[in-house]
Amino acid sequence: MLNKINFWKSSRKTVSIDERIEQVLKLPIPKHIAIIMDGNGRWAKKRALPRIAGHHEGMRIVRKITMLANRLNIDTLTLYAFSTENWKRPKHEVDYLMGLPEEFLGNFLPELIEENVKVCMIGNNNRIPEHTRRAVEKAIVETSANTGLKLNFALNYGGRAEILDAVKEISKDVKNGNLDISDINDEAFSNYLMTHFLSDPDLLIRTSGELRISNFMLWQIAYSELWFTDVLWPDFTEAHLIEAVEAYQRRSRRYGGIHSEESKK
Repeated sequence: MLNKINFWKSSRKTVSIDERIEQVLKLPIPKHIAIIMDGNGRWAKKRALPRIAGHHEGMRIVRKITMLANRLNIDTLTLYAFSTENWKRPKHEVDYLMGLPEEFLGNFLPELIEENVKVCMIGNNNRIPEHTRRAVEKAIVETSANTGLKLNFALNYGGRAEILDAVKEISKDVKNGNLDISDINDEAFSNYLMTHFLSDPDLLIRTSGELRISNFMLWQIAYSELWFTDVLWPDFTEAHLIEAVEAYQRRSRRYGGIHSEESKK
């Protein structure tokens, strides 16, 4: 449970986290939230700590945000844990990052099971160390019957690579006579993506002040609401997630059309 002594100051009064949760649950909640968890290294540098200290603190935040997302009745929380570009980082940092899923799931898997959270993963297994694969696969199997929040880790994931792989599979099916070119549409293409079992993100959050997508879910976020914050990921709190959801609830999603009120003018 979230600590009830956490508070948020509004212009009118001090509101507890529990009260804010109660309020946001009265309005439509994003079904799928995706987060680019950025700023671990800068968080550590500001404290004269090694970069891996920031990654470890970021892991602790994953647990808190997962528990809140589950409490908010969000269907899917996708976390950009390791990109296809992150292999360019120093080997000791990559090795540490590859150990985090094992540590996180080793510590929190019983809690995830108890909270009815279902662990999922998108990304390519190639290059991922065996111990990391085993930890993730174990969590996927042991939570497969859960019906609550889908906690989806994007691990060794890149949006361009995903699209290219989908194009190759579609081309193969067309060549083999299993798919007609005239049947290729948005829905058909989406079924070839790694996220075929998920809805597209309604809300994309990026921390640390960077204003870019960084090769993340390029097809899926075509109509996602984007929310950027200067807060570094290890400093990201339950209140920040609620703030992002509140911002989402104030927006009018048009998907390229116009609002019903505007159509009357």
